[in-house]
Amino acid sequence: MTDPTEDGTRPATMPAGRGLLRLLGLSAALGVPVSLASFAFLALLHEATGLVWEDLPSAWGLAEVPWWWPLPWLAVGGVVAGLAIRALPGHGGHVPVDGLSLGPVPASYLPGILLAALAGLPVGAVLGPEAPLLALGAGLALVLVRPWDASLDDPARQVLAVAGSAAALSAIFGSPLVGAVFVVEAAAISGLAGARLTTVVLPALLTAGIGALVFTGMGIWTGLGIASLALPELDAPVRPDLADLLWTVPLAVVVAVGVRLVHRLGAAVARRASARPFAGAVAGALAVAVCASGYALVTGRSPMEVALSGQELLGPLASDPTAWGAGALVALLAFKAVAYGVSLGTLRGGPIFPAVLLGAAAGVLVAPLPGYGMVPALAAGMAAATAATLPFPVSSAVLVVLLLGSSAPAMAPTVLLAVVVGYVTEQYLLRPRREARAARERRPA
Repeated sequence: MTDPTEDGTRPATMPAGRGLLRLLGLSAALGVPVSLASFAFLALLHEATGLVWEDLPSAWGLAEVPWWWPLPWLAVGGVVAGLAIRALPGHGGHVPVDGLSLGPVPASYLPGILLAALAGLPVGAVLGPEAPLLALGAGLALVLVRPWDASLDDPARQVLAVAGSAAALSAIFGSPLVGAVFVVEAAAISGLAGARLTTVVLPALLTAGIGALVFTGMGIWTGLGIASLALPELDAPVRPDLADLLWTVPLAVVVAVGVRLVHRLGAAVARRASARPFAGAVAGALAVAVCASGYALVTGRSPMEVALSGQELLGPLASDPTAWGAGALVALLAFKAVAYGVSLGTLRGGPIFPAVLLGAAAGVLVAPLPGYGMVPALAAGMAAATAATLPFPVSSAVLVVLLLGSSAPAMAPTVLLAVVVGYVTEQYLLRPRREARAARERRPA
C-alpha cells in the first residue's frame, strides 16, 4: 500500500466511481476461488493433524499419544520444511517472529510457503495457519486477476491482494469480522485514511463475507473440518467486579512481558538460523519435539499440549481449568513458551494462536488470586497476549470478545483494559528499549 498524501485525501491513482465498482466486482469474483483454495488448505491441514496425532496412534494400538511421539514426526517435518525454506522461491514465507505481512505475494512463492506450512504445522510446530493463509489469499488473488492485469495499476493490485487475504482469513478466527477488522486496522496503521482507507476496507469486507459463506457451505457439503479458534460456552459472571479489574492490570503487564521475552528468543534463534536455514529448521523442529516430550515426561500429560498451535487445547482449558494443577500449568507455560519461541525463529506459520493459548494458561494459573474470577482472568490473559503479539489493539480486542461468545458483554471491560495495558507495555515500554538495544549493537565499536 502506498503512503498517504499529506492532507489524507485520495490520490488520483486510487479508483473511484466506476473504478471502485469494478474493483468491488473483481473482489467478489475473487472471493469464491480464494475461499475454496483456503478451505482446501485448512481441511488438508486438519486431516493431516488428525492422522498424525489421533488416527495413527489408534491404528498402532496406542491407548494415548506416548511421550516420544513428537520426536520422529517433527524430525521429518523439520527436514521437509527446511528443504522448502532453503530450496524453493520465497524461502517458505516470512519468518514468523517478524509478524504478519499483508500485500502482494508472487505466485512463485506459494508452493514453498504451503509446503513449509504443511510440513511443520500438522506434526507439531507451535505456530498457527494465519500467515500461510494470508500469503495464499494474496498470491492467488494476483494470479486470478492476470487477465485484467494490464488495466490494473499497482494500488488496485495491492487492494485486490489484501481482499484475497481477507477472504482467506475469514474463518480461522471463528468469525469473518475478525479477519476483516485485522485487514482494516493494518491498512489504517500503514497510513491510509479517508477515501483511500475506504477503498481497501470495502473489498476486504466483501471478500471476508463471501469467504465465510464458502467456508460454511463447503464444511456442510464435504463434512470436512477446518482449523479455527473457538471456546465453549463459559459460565461468566454478570459483570466483572473491582477485584477483577485490579488484578487484570498486573496480569496484562506480566503476560505482555512474557510474550515479548518469547519473541526475543525467537529473534535470537532466527538470527542464528538465517545463515543455515535447513539446519535451523531441522534443529528447531527437534527442539520443539524435545519440549513436547519433556513436558509429557514431567507431567504425565499428552505431548500434544505443548506441540501444535494450541487451538485444540484452548477449549478444554477454558471448560475444565481444574484439570490442570498449578504445577502442570507452570510446566505448560514453560515448555510451550520455549517451543513457541524456537518455532517463531526457525519454522513457518503464524504467531497468533500460540500466544492466545499462553495468555489463557497464564490467566487460569492466576485465577485463584483473591477476588479474581476464572473467566475474567482467562479473558484478560488472552487479550494481553494477543495485543502484545500484534500491533493491532482493535483486532486483538475484537478477536477475544468474539471468542467469549455470550460472555462477551460482561467481559468486554476486562478485555479492553487488558488490551490497552498489554499494548502500551509492548509498544511504549518494551519496544523502545528493544530498538535502543538493537541500535547500540549495530553501532561500530
